[in-house]
Amino acid sequence: MPDSVKPVDKSKMPSRHVSVGPEKAPHRSFYYAMGMTEEEIAQPLVGVVSTWNEAAPCNIALARQAQAAKRGVREHAGTPREFTTITVTDGIAMGHAGMKSSLVSREVIADSIELTVRGHCYDAVVGLAGCDKSLPGVMMAMARLNVPSVFMYGGSILPGRFKDRDVTVQDVFEAVGAHAAGNMSDEDLHELECVACPSAGSCGGQFTANTMACVSEAIGLAIPGSAGAPAPYETRDEYAYHSGRMVMELIKANLRPRDIITRKSLENAATIVAASGGSTNAGLHLPAIASECGIDFDLHDVAEIFKRTPYVADLKPGGRYVARDMYEIGGAPVLLKVLLDGGYIHGDCITVTGKTMAENLADVEFPTNQDVIRTTAEPLSPTGGVVGLRGNLAPEGALVKVAGMKTLKFTGKARCFDCEEDAYAAVESRDYKDGDVLVIRYEGPKGGPGMREMLSTTAALYGQGAGEKVALITDGRFSGATRGFCIGHVGPEAAVGGPIGLLKDGDSITIDAETGEINVDLSDEELAARKAEWSARATDYNAGAIWKYAQTVGSAEKGAVTHPGAAAETHVYADI
Repeated sequence: MPDSVKPVDKSKMPSRHVSVGPEKAPHRSFYYAMGMTEEEIAQPLVGVVSTWNEAAPCNIALARQAQAAKRGVREHAGTPREFTTITVTDGIAMGHAGMKSSLVSREVIADSIELTVRGHCYDAVVGLAGCDKSLPGVMMAMARLNVPSVFMYGGSILPGRFKDRDVTVQDVFEAVGAHAAGNMSDEDLHELECVACPSAGSCGGQFTANTMACVSEAIGLAIPGSAGAPAPYETRDEYAYHSGRMVMELIKANLRPRDIITRKSLENAATIVAASGGSTNAGLHLPAIASECGIDFDLHDVAEIFKRTPYVADLKPGGRYVARDMYEIGGAPVLLKVLLDGGYIHGDCITVTGKTMAENLADVEFPTNQDVIRTTAEPLSPTGGVVGLRGNLAPEGALVKVAGMKTLKFTGKARCFDCEEDAYAAVESRDYKDGDVLVIRYEGPKGGPGMREMLSTTAALYGQGAGEKVALITDGRFSGATRGFCIGHVGPEAAVGGPIGLLKDGDSITIDAETGEINVDLSDEELAARKAEWSARATDYNAGAIWKYAQTVGSAEKGAVTHPGAAAETHVYADI
């Protein structure tokens, strides 16, 4: 080896298994085949993974950003090795059987990153993600592998303009309902669909992608401010470069994801979701990330934090603004600073910067000439934008997004559907009446399989002007773009004999988002009698990835995870 090559000490790094010693000559020959130098082979090998694809605008800018991240690694004595993984884009999967693939993709993303890193013995990870499930999937893989890691969001889409107002894809989904009700012309619907999504990037409101982007900063895995800039902005490349630089600092410090993801940082993450009126899907993703670290943090823990957190960021779908608007007044750091000053987050949590949350926020000032984010002393509402529910209809809990809602209590008669398509057909033909509680069941993690989101149905209701005139409950999920009285994650799910599967048309259901209750007016004896008559249903998914998922997936209450997590580990990849 030439004198110019000064290898780092790889005696405890995973990449020693593929790059150090005479016996690794065959491995190194493959690296030479790719044009790598001896110096590059001797440096730490950093996996740079993105969810780039041409499925949707969420991911289309990630290849560009990955190159910037690689440059950050390369210019700080590391050797980047780029790879990609899948995504399923909810906006395109929505409203048909393709949505059964969405939540499954979270597990496939995490599994595929794990397998790639394990198989090639990478020492660290920089992960870039765009679509809803790809953000938690990448973060789950980082926690599972526990090598030094930096996460970066690919950025939001710019808002469209329609009739002198900002619009997002949510408006298009709701316009379908308005069109079906005769309240929007063919010409207006076509114009709206053509202008709603004008750039690369993930959906612009505080839907699941932007919610989990805020989580990435609050939990400490992302560089402060990196969640905010829209995808087309060149500043994203700068954040990507510094993410690559930062991961090399983490290698030196041996600061790993499980040092960063703690019970306290998970609480910080749940707090930013509530304060921003974020997606109910965080109630699945935070427990799943916690499971990868061996931390018991379920839907009820998340809901407790939602209950005590003020709602202060006026973001769509419940509010007025989009992600770009929050970025322009300082982004997630301003929201975190408001929450820190109000005493709602833990400032002593360590982050990827090597500093604590409080140290990261020390110089952040609250801008007074804006109304996107309020202080905790003057919130939009005193409790979070998402509320946990529990009762005899949901013994394992449920979630409802109340941000922007006027009605927090609802009592009505059940109208039961055993799949989303049947419910959507009824809504499309206006075959329901005010006061109904539409029940969509057998759409849970096992029963779907795949726990579909119901944005097409809920948006159609809102577009017809019935958003708060009916309620909708499901053992499936709702999109982060959903608004109205919509309760998801009801557990136990129908497929395992949960109470939602025992309901009959006409049963009286009461939902109270103030007290956190969801009940059906049936005695324990009647529910038991119905359970005795109930039998499990078959699905059409009896082979392939979705079948495999259904065999192993757990309850929504625990994050719908498919393996035991760190609690059952006997070794950690980072220490091989």
